[in-house]
Amino acid sequence: MALALHFVAAAAPDAQAALAILRGRYEDVGADKADIVVALGGDGFMLQTLHNFLSRKKPIYGMNLGSVGFLMNEYSEDDLQTRLGKAESALLHPLRMRASGPNGTTEALAFNEVSLLRQTRQAAKLRILVDDKVRIAELICDGVLVSTPAGSTAYNLSAHGPILPIDADLLALTPISAFRPRRWRGALLPHRARVRFEILEAGKRPVSAVADDLEARDVSVVDVAEDRSIGVTMLFDAGHSLDERILAEQFVD
Repeated sequence: MALALHFVAAAAPDAQAALAILRGRYEDVGADKADIVVALGGDGFMLQTLHNFLSRKKPIYGMNLGSVGFLMNEYSEDDLQTRLGKAESALLHPLRMRASGPNGTTEALAFNEVSLLRQTRQAAKLRILVDDKVRIAELICDGVLVSTPAGSTAYNLSAHGPILPIDADLLALTPISAFRPRRWRGALLPHRARVRFEILEAGKRPVSAVADDLEARDVSVVDVAEDRSIGVTMLFDAGHSLDERILAEQFVD
């Protein structure tokens, strides 16, 4: 029995052209009736799709029509039902960010990472607490991030953070261009850890907090923790699961 599909695509011309082709070959039953949502675009669009369909609890299968496409499968118009029938699943839990400041409080979810970034030429000064215990009294840096395993090969890897297996039950806490303490390279945290960032000298050294693509500016305190009550399923072609991709990423040149 064929799986019921709903197609969504990024605004880029290539993705929109693919959307028209696939809807011509496979019936689009709409979001409510679909068994699987097929997303056409790059990793950024996949993150948008995960957020947009979170409440519908539909598995998401992506096909790459972007640049990197780490979270996507290879694009092909053929045998889509067969590929979906054999696909391997990965369950992702997001981080929940609560960022407070003079402009109010912002709450958001992040499937990749929550990052704190300096807003001006002045380096950020941050205090880091883990489970209510001060671990770094003063970190002078361009920023810092907390990454999920799924996001560990994204911004976290660019900041020289560790790659995490998808089922590791860990979070990566990674500094971005740390100045003091210069030798601190970050930490691996249990997934249950609650991380608090207190921004020091916030008026002189303003900091923004970003959860995936949602930004809160001029924050003073940011709390980050994994939310296991929320989960979304991603689908990957057989033999190209997310855990295999993350493992393979550790052996590239």
